[in-house]
Amino acid sequence: MASFKTDESFLEKISIGVIGTQQVFSVLQRQGHKPIELERGSMNYKIWKKIKIKRIRVPDILCVDNGIRVESRAKTKLEISMSHSSSDPDRGWDFGMKETDYVAIVICEKNGSEPVDWIADNLVQFISIKALREAEKEQKVIFVKPKGAEEGFEARINWPACIATSKGEIIEIDKTIKYRTEEGRIKWVGLTKGGKRLSPLVKIGDKVQPNQILASVVNISQTIPDTIVNSNFFLANLSSLILSERYAAAKALSYFNEKKVISSLLNKLTDKDEHIYVKLEVAASLCRLGADGYTFIRECLKDTYLQNILEAVIVLAEIKTDTANKILCNVLLDESFDPEIRAGAAWGLGEQQNKSALTSLIASFNSIDKNVKIEAARALGKLTSNYSNEILSAFNIATPNEMPGIAWALTKSNSINIYHFLDNLNSLEARQWISYIIGMQGEEKYISEIERLKNKDPEVYFAVTLLWKITTSWINGLKEY
Repeated sequence: MASFKTDESFLEKISIGVIGTQQVFSVLQRQGHKPIELERGSMNYKIWKKIKIKRIRVPDILCVDNGIRVESRAKTKLEISMSHSSSDPDRGWDFGMKETDYVAIVICEKNGSEPVDWIADNLVQFISIKALREAEKEQKVIFVKPKGAEEGFEARINWPACIATSKGEIIEIDKTIKYRTEEGRIKWVGLTKGGKRLSPLVKIGDKVQPNQILASVVNISQTIPDTIVNSNFFLANLSSLILSERYAAAKALSYFNEKKVISSLLNKLTDKDEHIYVKLEVAASLCRLGADGYTFIRECLKDTYLQNILEAVIVLAEIKTDTANKILCNVLLDESFDPEIRAGAAWGLGEQQNKSALTSLIASFNSIDKNVKIEAARALGKLTSNYSNEILSAFNIATPNEMPGIAWALTKSNSINIYHFLDNLNSLEARQWISYIIGMQGEEKYISEIERLKNKDPEVYFAVTLLWKITTSWINGLKEY
C-alpha cells in the first residue's frame, strides 16, 4: 500500500518554500531589482483543496529590470540539490528553465510549533542554470536514489559543496579551506566531496558567515547581474514559441505604460490559439495599464472548466482596482457559481484590502456553504488592519447569521478596545459575541479596562474572564495523543 505525506507535513513543506521565496524576493528588492511573483502562489500559503489548477511551469520570480527569472530553493539543510526524474522529461530538474535563469538557495529554520513557523536566513546564494547544466554535463554531480514512497519516488541530483558553519575569516586555502571563527577557533572544510573536486569560492582574508558555500563544483554569487532591459525585450518574448516566455512577458509588460505595449497586448488578446492563462495575464496587464482587459476576464468567469474560472478570480484579486473589486463582490454573492469559486472571490477581496468589499463580505455570512463563510471571515479579518471601525459599526447592526463571522474578524483587530463595546450590550446575541471578541483577544490587552465592563455588565465580564482563564491554562489545546 502506498504511503503519502500527511496534510501537516504537506503544509510544512509549502511553508518552507513560501518563506524562502519571500526572502529571496526581499533580497532582490534590497539589491535594487524589481522582482515580481512569476509562479502564482509561490509567495502565499493558500491551498485550493477541491479545484486543482494545472499552471504553466515557470520559475518563482521574474526581475522586470533585467529580465532574469529566479527559482527559489528553500532548504532545511544547506545543499545544492534538485529533485529529478530520468524517465519523465517534464519532471527533470531543469524543465522549463533557461540558461539565463538562476536558482536561489536559502536556509530556513524552525521558529515555533506550527507547520508555518519557519524563518529564512538572511543569506541568499545564487547559481545560474547554465553553470548547473555544465557541471552535470561534465559529470561533476552526484545522483541520489529515491528513498521511497514518502519522498515521492523521485531521485535527486546533488552538486557537491562545502559549507561554513560559523562567522569567521579565511586564513588558508590549500588542500582544505581554513577559517578562524569570531571566537578564535580554527575550522576547516575539505575540497573533495563524494569523489568530486571542489573549486574554492573565497580567498584569504574574506569574511564568511554561517551557511555560506565556500567551495563547490559550480560558481556561486550573492547577487545576480544588474543589466537593464526595456519593453522591447518583453515584447519580443510575447511572440516567443516558448509558452513560459510568453506567460512571463504578459505579466512583465504591465510595468511599461507605453502605447506600443498596450497595442501588442490588445492584439495578443485576440489570438484564438493562445493559452488561456497567457491571455488572462495579458488581460490583467491591460487592466493595470487602464485599458479594457475586464471583458475577457468576465468571459473566463463563464468558462466550462472550474480551474479556469478560479484562475480568473485569482487574477482579479491581484489587479486591485475598484472594477476588479466589484466583479469579485458579484461572484461572491452569486449562488450560481461553485462554492469554491465564491470562496475564492472572498479570499481575493481580503487580498485587495478595498473598503467597498465590506458589505458583500458581511452579506456572504448568510450563505449556506461553510467554506464561503470561512473565507469571508478570513478576508474580513485581514481588512481589520485598515477598517476596524467600519467593521465594528457593521457588527452593531448585524443579523444573528452575520455576527459570528464579524466577531471572529474583530478578534484580529489591533485597534479596538472595551469602550467600543460598552454601548452595544443590548441583546443576548451581541453580548455573547462581544464576550467572545474580548475573551479571545487576551487579558494583557484589556486588563486596564476590564473594571468598566464589570460595572456595565457583570455577566459579560464573567464570560470574558472565564475565557481568559481557559485560553491561558496549560490544558488549553491538550490532546489525548
